[in-house]
Amino acid sequence: MKNFLPALGGLVIAALVPAAAQADAVADFYKGKKVNMFVGYSSGGGYDTYARLLARHIGKHIPGNPGIVVQNMPGAGSVRMANWLYNVAPKDGTALGAPARGIAFDTLFGQPGSKFDAQKFSWIGSMNNEVSVCVSWNTSDVKTFEDVYTKELIVGGTGGSADTDQFPKVLNGILGTKFKVIVGYRGGNNINMAMERGEVKGRCGWSWSSVVSTRGQWLKEKKINVLVQLALSKHADLPNVPLITDIVKTPEQKAIMRLIFARQVLGRPIIAPPKLPADRLAALQKAFMATMKDKDFKAEADKSKMETEAVSGQDIEKLLDEAYKTPAATVKKVAALLVVEKKKK
Repeated sequence: MKNFLPALGGLVIAALVPAAAQADAVADFYKGKKVNMFVGYSSGGGYDTYARLLARHIGKHIPGNPGIVVQNMPGAGSVRMANWLYNVAPKDGTALGAPARGIAFDTLFGQPGSKFDAQKFSWIGSMNNEVSVCVSWNTSDVKTFEDVYTKELIVGGTGGSADTDQFPKVLNGILGTKFKVIVGYRGGNNINMAMERGEVKGRCGWSWSSVVSTRGQWLKEKKINVLVQLALSKHADLPNVPLITDIVKTPEQKAIMRLIFARQVLGRPIIAPPKLPADRLAALQKAFMATMKDKDFKAEADKSKMETEAVSGQDIEKLLDEAYKTPAATVKKVAALLVVEKKKK
């Protein structure tokens, strides 16, 4: 027994050495480096605002404390950035992306222009579980969701995987609404300015957290009408605004809406290229969750009226695994809606 105890202690120490060495290796890699965070939209919109908030705080939670540099790479509703991140960006943990939440489902729906397998991205986490809305400008004839069944509402879109394009397409195809999407805007902030200029009369697929944080004054001044909530459950701020899953009539319609709006859990996703070294991916995922609990991060988010609700990278992977097991017939119907609506433009 006397000889056994020292031997056991030696085994415990030996077992701990690899973990410590692994942590040191990650810190050594990141020390003195810069991590680039690419935002798939122009500056000033919701995705950009959330990404920059994260960038100001996550560095201190990554071993080695690298600097974080935010760069905007708009195009095709963030598909341009996602394609670049997947195929070109370094796969060493020095490149992160803030894409549209819809890119998680592009592979499932076979969206044209998407040159990636969404499930193979390194999912770092999501900063919020979102509720999106459709709104109309105060000068529009459309004041309620019921109006969109009989009156055309021109809304702005950023293209590809963006909620601003996909959500109104699905509503038109399933419910017979009359949204007309004008595509080509570089980001949500550009659509907002287009509403002010009168180029478009609304926006469909706008995160409520962004409405509050970037255009809260519009709500106070009643410049927009909130028509419908696009999510799986209502937001506490909007008890009297209808929820899309309460509007649909048939089980098939409900199944389609649940598939489309499952992405809301990925409200503000952060991704990295595929095939990251396992220890660096684990460190980035851990740093993300630590940042979401950071008191300085939370204080800044609260001050800016930015909702945050952490979703781990592992939980995102599970959600995608379930979504990608959806019956093929349902997936095919949704994909057809998206493509058909796009061809009409």
